[in-house]
Amino acid sequence: MKHRKKVYIIFFVVIFCTTMLVILGRYALYGGYIRLNYPSLTEYPVQGIDISHHQQYVDWDRIDKAKVTFAFMKATEGAAHVDSLFDYNLNNARRLGIAQGAYHYFSFCKTGEEQAENFLSVVRQSGSEIIPIIDLEYSGNCMEENRVDDIMYEAETFIRIVELELKTRVLVYTTNEFYENNLLNKLPDNPIWIRDIIKKPKLSDGRAWLFWQYTNRGKLDGIRAFVDLNAFYGSKSEFDDWMSNLRME
Repeated sequence: MKHRKKVYIIFFVVIFCTTMLVILGRYALYGGYIRLNYPSLTEYPVQGIDISHHQQYVDWDRIDKAKVTFAFMKATEGAAHVDSLFDYNLNNARRLGIAQGAYHYFSFCKTGEEQAENFLSVVRQSGSEIIPIIDLEYSGNCMEENRVDDIMYEAETFIRIVELELKTRVLVYTTNEFYENNLLNKLPDNPIWIRDIIKKPKLSDGRAWLFWQYTNRGKLDGIRAFVDLNAFYGSKSEFDDWMSNLRME
Protein backbone atom coordinates (compact mmCIF):
# COMPACT_ATOMS: atom_id res chain seq x y z
CA MET A 1 0.00 0.00 0.00
CA LYS A 2 2.79 2.39 0.96
CA HIS A 3 4.65 1.53 -2.26
CA ARG A 4 1.53 2.30 -4.36
CA LYS A 5 1.05 5.63 -2.57
CA LYS A 6 4.68 6.54 -3.25
CA VAL A 7 4.24 5.71 -6.95
CA TYR A 8 1.16 7.96 -7.10
CA ILE A 9 3.02 10.82 -5.46
CA ILE A 10 5.94 10.51 -7.89
CA PHE A 11 3.52 10.30 -10.82
CA PHE A 12 1.68 13.49 -9.84
CA VAL A 13 4.94 15.33 -9.12
CA VAL A 14 6.22 14.43 -12.59
CA ILE A 15 2.94 15.54 -14.20
CA PHE A 16 2.98 18.81 -12.24
CA CYS A 17 6.60 19.58 -13.11
CA THR A 18 6.06 18.74 -16.78
CA THR A 19 2.97 20.96 -16.92
CA MET A 20 4.84 23.84 -15.28
CA LEU A 21 7.75 23.48 -17.72
CA VAL A 22 5.34 23.60 -20.66
CA ILE A 23 3.60 26.68 -19.26
CA LEU A 24 6.89 28.45 -18.52
CA GLY A 25 8.25 27.51 -21.94
CA ARG A 26 5.21 28.89 -23.71
CA TYR A 27 5.40 32.06 -21.65
CA ALA A 28 9.10 32.50 -22.43
CA LEU A 29 8.53 31.96 -26.16
CA TYR A 30 5.48 34.19 -26.41
CA GLY A 31 7.11 36.85 -24.26
CA GLY A 32 10.18 36.94 -26.49
CA TYR A 33 12.52 35.86 -23.69
CA ILE A 34 13.73 32.90 -25.71
CA ARG A 35 13.61 32.03 -29.42
CA LEU A 36 14.11 28.89 -31.44
CA ASN A 37 16.38 30.62 -33.98
CA TYR A 38 19.52 32.61 -33.18
CA PRO A 39 21.30 33.24 -36.51
CA SER A 40 24.56 34.97 -35.66
CA LEU A 41 25.95 38.07 -37.35
CA THR A 42 29.01 35.98 -38.18
CA GLU A 43 27.00 33.50 -40.23
CA TYR A 44 24.46 36.06 -41.43
CA PRO A 45 26.16 39.48 -41.35
CA VAL A 46 23.24 41.22 -43.09
CA GLN A 47 20.16 41.29 -40.90
CA GLY A 48 17.12 43.52 -40.65
CA ILE A 49 13.54 44.09 -39.56
CA ASP A 50 10.07 44.22 -41.04
CA ILE A 51 7.65 46.67 -39.51
CA SER A 52 4.25 48.31 -39.81
CA HIS A 53 2.01 50.52 -37.70
CA HIS A 54 1.83 47.62 -35.24
CA GLN A 55 5.32 48.59 -34.02
CA GLN A 56 4.02 52.12 -33.39
CA TYR A 57 6.50 54.98 -33.74
CA VAL A 58 10.00 53.53 -33.96
CA ASP A 59 12.73 55.62 -32.34
CA TRP A 60 14.98 55.29 -35.33
CA ASP A 61 17.93 57.10 -33.76
CA ARG A 62 18.21 54.28 -31.22
CA ILE A 63 18.29 51.54 -33.86
CA ASP A 64 21.60 49.65 -33.92
CA LYS A 65 22.67 49.74 -37.56
CA ALA A 66 25.03 46.82 -36.98
CA LYS A 67 21.90 44.70 -36.41
CA VAL A 68 19.63 46.45 -38.91
CA THR A 69 21.07 46.68 -42.41
CA PHE A 70 17.64 46.70 -44.03
CA ALA A 71 14.06 47.55 -43.07
CA PHE A 72 11.04 46.16 -44.90
CA MET A 73 8.01 48.28 -44.07
CA LYS A 74 4.35 47.77 -44.78
CA ALA A 75 3.03 50.15 -47.42
CA THR A 76 -0.40 48.85 -48.35
CA GLU A 77 -2.97 46.08 -47.98
CA GLY A 78 -5.73 44.99 -50.28
CA ALA A 79 -7.30 47.47 -52.66
CA ALA A 80 -7.46 50.56 -50.45
CA HIS A 81 -5.58 50.34 -47.16
CA VAL A 82 -2.40 52.37 -46.67
CA ASP A 83 -0.22 51.84 -43.61
CA SER A 84 -0.36 54.99 -41.49
CA LEU A 85 3.37 54.92 -40.64
CA PHE A 86 4.83 54.01 -44.00
CA ASP A 87 6.13 57.48 -44.88
CA TYR A 88 7.50 57.97 -41.37
CA ASN A 89 9.38 54.66 -41.44
CA LEU A 90 10.59 55.08 -45.02
CA ASN A 91 11.94 58.59 -44.48
CA ASN A 92 13.75 57.66 -41.27
CA ALA A 93 15.29 54.49 -42.68
CA ARG A 94 16.46 56.47 -45.69
CA ARG A 95 17.88 59.22 -43.44
CA LEU A 96 19.98 56.64 -41.61
CA GLY A 97 21.20 54.88 -44.74
CA ILE A 98 19.26 51.69 -44.00
CA ALA A 99 18.16 49.79 -47.12
CA GLN A 100 14.41 50.02 -47.61
CA GLY A 101 11.75 47.65 -48.84
CA ALA A 102 8.01 48.30 -49.15
CA TYR A 103 5.59 45.40 -48.83
CA HIS A 104 2.00 44.90 -49.86
CA TYR A 105 -0.13 42.47 -47.85
CA PHE A 106 -1.97 40.66 -50.61
CA SER A 107 -5.69 40.09 -50.05
CA PHE A 108 -7.18 36.92 -51.48
CA CYS A 109 -10.51 38.74 -51.93
CA LYS A 110 -9.37 41.47 -54.33
CA THR A 111 -7.97 41.40 -57.84
CA GLY A 112 -4.26 41.76 -58.48
CA GLU A 113 -4.89 44.78 -60.70
CA GLU A 114 -6.67 46.88 -58.08
CA GLN A 115 -4.14 45.89 -55.41
CA ALA A 116 -1.23 46.80 -57.66
CA GLU A 117 -2.73 50.23 -58.22
CA ASN A 118 -3.08 50.75 -54.47
CA PHE A 119 0.54 49.75 -53.91
CA LEU A 120 1.88 51.84 -56.77
CA SER A 121 -0.08 54.89 -55.67
CA VAL A 122 2.05 54.88 -52.51
CA VAL A 123 5.48 53.67 -53.64
CA ARG A 124 5.89 55.06 -57.16
CA GLN A 125 7.30 58.27 -55.65
CA SER A 126 9.64 56.46 -53.24
CA GLY A 127 12.64 56.17 -55.52
CA SER A 128 14.22 53.44 -57.62
CA GLU A 129 16.27 51.98 -54.77
CA ILE A 130 13.27 50.67 -52.83
CA ILE A 131 12.57 46.92 -52.88
CA PRO A 132 8.95 46.09 -53.85
CA ILE A 133 7.56 43.13 -51.92
CA ILE A 134 4.37 41.06 -52.09
CA ASP A 135 3.26 39.33 -48.87
CA LEU A 136 1.53 36.02 -49.65
CA GLU A 137 0.16 34.21 -46.60
CA TYR A 138 -3.03 32.76 -45.17
CA SER A 139 -2.73 34.37 -41.75
CA GLY A 140 -5.12 37.27 -41.31
CA ASN A 141 -6.49 36.91 -44.81
CA CYS A 142 -10.13 36.94 -45.87
CA MET A 143 -12.53 34.03 -45.44
CA GLU A 144 -12.27 31.25 -48.00
CA GLU A 145 -15.81 31.68 -49.31
CA ASN A 146 -15.03 35.29 -50.25
CA ARG A 147 -11.78 34.60 -52.10
CA VAL A 148 -11.11 35.14 -55.78
CA ASP A 149 -11.24 32.07 -58.03
CA ASP A 150 -7.48 31.88 -58.72
CA ILE A 151 -5.24 33.45 -56.05
CA MET A 152 -2.00 32.85 -57.95
CA TYR A 153 -3.36 34.35 -61.16
CA GLU A 154 -4.19 37.53 -59.24
CA ALA A 155 -0.84 37.49 -57.41
CA GLU A 156 1.04 37.09 -60.69
CA THR A 157 -1.02 39.93 -62.17
CA PHE A 158 0.02 42.14 -59.25
CA ILE A 159 3.69 41.22 -59.75
CA ARG A 160 3.56 41.79 -63.50
CA ILE A 161 1.98 45.26 -63.15
CA VAL A 162 4.35 46.37 -60.38
CA GLU A 163 7.45 45.15 -62.21
CA LEU A 164 6.33 46.75 -65.44
CA GLU A 165 6.01 50.16 -63.81
CA LEU A 166 8.86 50.10 -61.28
CA LYS A 167 11.27 48.13 -63.49
CA THR A 168 12.32 46.29 -60.34
CA ARG A 169 11.96 42.59 -59.53
CA VAL A 170 9.35 41.91 -56.81
CA LEU A 171 10.52 40.04 -53.70
CA VAL A 172 8.02 37.37 -52.57
CA TYR A 173 7.39 36.95 -48.83
CA THR A 174 5.60 33.77 -47.87
CA THR A 175 5.18 31.02 -45.30
CA ASN A 176 6.07 27.36 -45.68
CA GLU A 177 2.36 26.46 -45.86
CA PHE A 178 1.58 28.90 -48.66
CA TYR A 179 4.77 28.00 -50.51
CA GLU A 180 3.95 24.28 -50.46
CA ASN A 181 0.38 24.88 -51.60
CA ASN A 182 0.96 27.49 -54.27
CA LEU A 183 4.57 28.35 -55.08
CA LEU A 184 6.39 25.11 -55.80
CA ASN A 185 8.34 25.69 -59.02
CA LYS A 186 6.47 28.98 -59.53
CA LEU A 187 7.79 32.54 -60.04
CA PRO A 188 11.38 31.38 -60.72
CA ASP A 189 12.61 34.91 -61.41
CA ASN A 190 11.39 36.34 -58.11
CA PRO A 191 13.56 35.97 -54.99
CA ILE A 192 11.96 34.35 -51.95
CA TRP A 193 11.70 35.75 -48.43
CA ILE A 194 10.57 32.81 -46.31
CA ARG A 195 9.16 32.73 -42.78
CA ASP A 196 10.39 29.96 -40.49
CA ILE A 197 10.45 30.77 -36.78
CA ILE A 198 11.29 27.18 -35.78
CA LYS A 199 14.33 26.23 -37.82
CA LYS A 200 16.61 27.26 -40.67
CA PRO A 201 14.42 27.08 -43.78
CA LYS A 202 14.80 24.52 -46.53
CA LEU A 203 12.36 24.68 -49.42
CA SER A 204 11.10 21.28 -50.52
CA ASP A 205 11.68 21.92 -54.24
CA GLY A 206 15.34 22.74 -53.61
CA ARG A 207 14.94 26.42 -54.40
CA ALA A 208 17.27 28.87 -52.68
CA TRP A 209 15.77 31.55 -50.46
CA LEU A 210 17.20 35.05 -50.22
CA PHE A 211 15.72 36.35 -46.96
CA TRP A 212 14.67 34.48 -43.83
CA GLN A 213 12.21 35.78 -41.24
CA TYR A 214 13.48 33.87 -38.23
CA THR A 215 11.34 35.25 -35.40
CA ASN A 216 8.19 37.26 -34.82
CA ARG A 217 9.08 38.02 -31.20
CA GLY A 218 12.27 40.04 -31.61
CA LYS A 219 13.26 42.85 -29.28
CA LEU A 220 15.36 45.84 -30.30
CA ASP A 221 16.24 49.16 -28.71
CA GLY A 222 14.06 51.85 -30.20
CA ILE A 223 11.06 49.57 -30.81
CA ARG A 224 8.59 49.16 -27.98
CA ALA A 225 6.59 46.29 -29.49
CA PHE A 226 7.79 42.89 -30.66
CA VAL A 227 9.38 43.07 -34.11
CA ASP A 228 10.04 40.50 -36.84
CA LEU A 229 13.75 39.82 -37.37
CA ASN A 230 15.24 38.69 -40.67
CA ALA A 231 18.50 37.56 -42.24
CA PHE A 232 19.89 37.84 -45.77
CA TYR A 233 21.49 34.74 -47.28
CA GLY A 234 24.90 36.09 -48.17
CA SER A 235 27.69 38.47 -47.28
CA LYS A 236 27.53 42.25 -47.01
CA SER A 237 29.18 42.62 -50.42
CA GLU A 238 26.67 40.21 -51.94
CA PHE A 239 23.84 42.22 -50.41
CA ASP A 240 25.28 45.45 -51.81
CA ASP A 241 25.62 43.83 -55.23
CA TRP A 242 22.03 42.61 -55.09
CA MET A 243 20.78 46.06 -54.08
CA SER A 244 22.72 47.74 -56.87
CA ASN A 245 21.16 45.41 -59.44
CA LEU A 246 17.52 45.67 -58.39
CA ARG A 247 16.55 47.30 -61.65
CA MET A 248 15.36 44.92 -64.36
CA GLU A 249 17.09 45.01 -67.73
